[in-house]
Amino acid sequence: MLGNGLLQVGSKYSVDETVKRLESVLAERGVRVFAVVDHSGEAEKVGMKMRPTKLVIFGNPKGGTPLMVAAPTLAIDLPLKALVSEDESGKVWVSYNSPEYLKERHRVPEDLIKNIAVAGALVAKAVE
Repeated sequence: MLGNGLLQVGSKYSVDETVKRLESVLAERGVRVFAVVDHSGEAEKVGMKMRPTKLVIFGNPKGGTPLMVAAPTLAIDLPLKALVSEDESGKVWVSYNSPEYLKERHRVPEDLIKNIAVAGALVAKAVE
């Protein structure tokens, strides 16, 4: 884990392929993709260059709502997000908030953190 609560997992796939794989894994598990923000695509539209970077915003209201009821400030970090980006050497990374970090940041009750703790397993499945 990076010092700021971020976890990063390398992907052997391109940014676009990694996003497709993540969307597929999420769909298989009944997790909704609310949006995919194409940061690099939007930069290109205004004449700026940016390495491929996309943000996948996903979640499940059945799992997330009880967390936000118990710890209302968690709503700033939910739905969950996975940042899929390419670094300067061409390596693709998937970055996401550590559930443990979110638990501490928002004082989420221990018995509820399991609702979002699956994010790591979903990301790992997408990059395998």
